Amino acid sequence: MLTFTSVHFDNRIPNWRNTLTVLDHNVIALILDGKVKYTLNDHPVIAEKGDLLIIPIGTMRASENMEGEHQKMTVLFQHSKADTEVLPVLGSARFSKCKIRNFEYMKQRFERLYLEALSKGKGKFNPYVITGILLELVGMAAREFEQVEVTPIKLKLANEIQNYLVSHYREPTHIDQLAALIHRSANYTISIFREVTGVSPIQYVHSLRMKEACNLLTNSDLSVTEISNYLGYYDHSYFFRIFKKFTSLSPTEYKHSESL
Repeated sequence: MLTFTSVHFDNRIPNWRNTLTVLDHNVIALILDGKVKYTLNDHPVIAEKGDLLIIPIGTMRASENMEGEHQKMTVLFQHSKADTEVLPVLGSARFSKCKIRNFEYMKQRFERLYLEALSKGKGKFNPYVITGILLELVGMAAREFEQVEVTPIKLKLANEIQNYLVSHYREPTHIDQLAALIHRSANYTISIFREVTGVSPIQYVHSLRMKEACNLLTNSDLSVTEISNYLGYYDHSYFFRIFKKFTSLSPTEYKHSESL
């Protein structure tokens, strides 16, 4: 069983570095912005925005800023021998690095784990939520490392769709419009986006909207109805169902939990 140790958010720390040490825990890290220079078992490794790393226990690791400051989220955890039978990436003596397909969703899960860890001890279900998110992150990472590498053209087209959705996430999502954007059929558009990101365009839009909903519930005076309308959910009961699916809480419960 995976066991959570801690989660850290390195937010553009000047002169940031970790001296050479042998890890007594596993590390899963997502680079949010900038670059990090690692030395892993004497091998130099450059990680940049969108890169996901798993660094196994026992690795000799040093790390530092590269070309300025960076943003990174890092989770430390332990695993049992049984975990290596299901997750070969944990049984490897070598680190793994890949360009994450569904960056925004993975980032959202790291952020959720970070917030849950900050409120650790405030509820009897908190440890279960933390463990659940850790399992999801490691499972998603293991799947990423087993995936066949996406061709450059598919990655380019999926990125075009992704950039468009990020800029228009509050608007209705029409697959035909996305297909016209990349000059492909609707079915092909859905297929390559799911292949690269792991979710459909519609699911991706929901994840963007839910991230903004969490932000507005925490940092604005807007009512739940106003937030629902702002994000394009004019059927408020539908907004409630989608929000609870993503966060396991109703909007009201989430707002209350963040104010504690």
